[in-house]
Amino acid sequence: MRRPPLTKRGVERLREELDRLKSVERPRIVQAIAEARAHGDLKENAEYHAAREQQGFIEGRINELEAALSFAEVIDVSQLNAGTRIVFGATVELLELHNNNEVTYQIVGELEADIKQGLISVTSPMARVLVGKSEGDVVELVAASGRREYEVVAVRYE
Repeated sequence: MRRPPLTKRGVERLREELDRLKSVERPRIVQAIAEARAHGDLKENAEYHAAREQQGFIEGRINELEAALSFAEVIDVSQLNAGTRIVFGATVELLELHNNNEVTYQIVGELEADIKQGLISVTSPMARVLVGKSEGDVVELVAASGRREYEVVAVRYE
């Protein structure tokens, strides 16, 4: 089985999230459960059940992060020497040809992807279209919203 890739910066963000979950969120939930228990009958105590459910989510996320961080292949993007060719870790500036909007994405591991921050998963349709291309290439993305063409304006590794 292939080890999932993570960028060095992504590993740092995931470790920060793990630390916050363990040192802030977990104790907060334990305290909320203790307070809800003090209110009496647990069968009809909505606060208790909500806190227990939140505890389950937090513990699940902690387990997911610990497993990912111990198993992932960490890639230092700044050490990649792919030139203008797009590979994992590349930050890519694109020009949407139908409306001349510029967008910038970094291709990252699945666990660190966050479209709001311009981080797209290496397994996403956009990343699959981009990998292997170079500056100046035009790529076509076929999505539910239709076909879109993009010109690769710049590729950098930072």
